[in-house]
Amino acid sequence: MLLSTYIHQKSYEHIVYKVRRDLITLLPAIFGFILLLAAPFGAYFLFSKIFPSLLTNSITLPLTILFASIYFLSVGLFFYTYFVNFYLDLLIITNDRLLHINQIGMFARSISEVDLYKIQDITSKIDGFFPALFKYGDLLIQTAGTQEKFMIYNVPDPEGLRQIILDLAEEDRKFHSLNSTQPTP
Repeated sequence: MLLSTYIHQKSYEHIVYKVRRDLITLLPAIFGFILLLAAPFGAYFLFSKIFPSLLTNSITLPLTILFASIYFLSVGLFFYTYFVNFYLDLLIITNDRLLHINQIGMFARSISEVDLYKIQDITSKIDGFFPALFKYGDLLIQTAGTQEKFMIYNVPDPEGLRQIILDLAEEDRKFHSLNSTQPTP
């Protein structure tokens, strides 16, 4: 994913931060993926002890291989889809605006953008034992724009990120108030 296809920077604009979801939130999916990959091997071991002739039959052996192949491909596809959603969710913070790229499934995404001076309030939320332990949480950004609320999930250090965005928004407000009071030639 090339950022230049989604963000057309102004001449004075530069990217300050690119924030993805915290990597620790991917671990449950990885453990689930490993568990789902190990389950057929356990089933094979169980069936080979209980029904030894079932897996050597000329009809059931190809069917078992077919269903196992379908199962492994499906598990791989589901994990890949989850990873794509995880990796392509992105928050881009520039010195002028905030862009939220939200990947929805494999073939859809929504891109929301707000000028920093339109940000009215930011709430950071760390809820639970693991988020508090690993310092990740959610950001709720309320704006005066067309999309009133941005909800960004599982970002690292939401309190620090909240303060950074508020500081950049204040700088942007000062920039816009200076430019609006100066007469144009």
